[in-house]
Amino acid sequence: MPDFQVCVTVVTFNSARYIRRSLEAVLAQEGVALGVVVVDNASSDGTRAILGEFAGRIRVILNERNRGFAEAQNQAIRAASSEWVLALNPDALLPPIFLKNLVDAGATDSRVGSVCGKLLSIGPGFDPLPERRIDSTGIYFTPALRHFDRGWHEPDDGRFDATEYVFGASAAAALYRREMIDDISVSGDFFDPDFFAYREDADVAWRAQLLGWRCLYTPAAVAYHVRSVVPGDRRAVPAAVNMHSVKNRFLMRIKNATPDLYRRFWAPMTARDLLVLGGILVAEPRSLAALWRLATCLPRTVRSRRIIMSRRLATDQAMANWFSFEPAASALRPAMPEPGLDADRVAVPTT
Repeated sequence: MPDFQVCVTVVTFNSARYIRRSLEAVLAQEGVALGVVVVDNASSDGTRAILGEFAGRIRVILNERNRGFAEAQNQAIRAASSEWVLALNPDALLPPIFLKNLVDAGATDSRVGSVCGKLLSIGPGFDPLPERRIDSTGIYFTPALRHFDRGWHEPDDGRFDATEYVFGASAAAALYRREMIDDISVSGDFFDPDFFAYREDADVAWRAQLLGWRCLYTPAAVAYHVRSVVPGDRRAVPAAVNMHSVKNRFLMRIKNATPDLYRRFWAPMTARDLLVLGGILVAEPRSLAALWRLATCLPRTVRSRRIIMSRRLATDQAMANWFSFEPAASALRPAMPEPGLDADRVAVPTT
């Protein structure tokens, strides 16, 4: 595939309900040189036939089995050369200038490795909702090491209308700088394939922060996302997703958490761990498989941690500032400090 300014990478798995309109919106983007790579994880619902309608306009990679979101995204990212990569869910719908606004924002700071816009909720089938509600304005972490989308389900009434730095971007529609992808990849993988699905974008955000990269949120870039996994509603989520969620919570911590973070937040972290372990023992026994899978992934995860920590740039204080029970953000500065030297930059809660 020729070089592009932006390559949009999409992973499909039985995505027939959304993928046609989603791709039509991607191909209608204005103001950017665009390429598209779609990796299909063995769909059986007609997704592949729909992808065939876009022959000559996109590149399609067909997997014989479901390799998971993380590894399939890695396949797509490796398949094209571009300055920026937009990881996009097939149930996201982009207005025509969404990508241009993201790229323009990212160009303002060379240490911005990822950019996210304002994702608004939209109903199943891309049906409009009666009220504008926020889906995500970036990711934030709590001291209990839970991560959430900033603003989720809150009304879009101006409360997230400032351009600012956030912890990370939701991979429903996250723009990543190629330089950062290459810099923070471990053993050639940007997304950790052991995650399979769920939390892989939070893992990338944490690793990027440790290695001195920033994530910029711009409200000028607005798009729409159908959210199928709703926070706190585990009964409505497939058992496999719940299992991977438990596994990945611990994988992410083993890779990225520093001793200082444990020292500061050991109480809420331990309380949450006990709640998670008690929950799978009592109410969600099918997630017990997460502990076995965690054990099989552990040697690779420990090796990844050694690599990450050997290259760490962010100070303890700079990392700790991001962990808050309220959504955190950091205001823009006229003069940007060098990576690792911004310990005084405080992430302040925003509402």
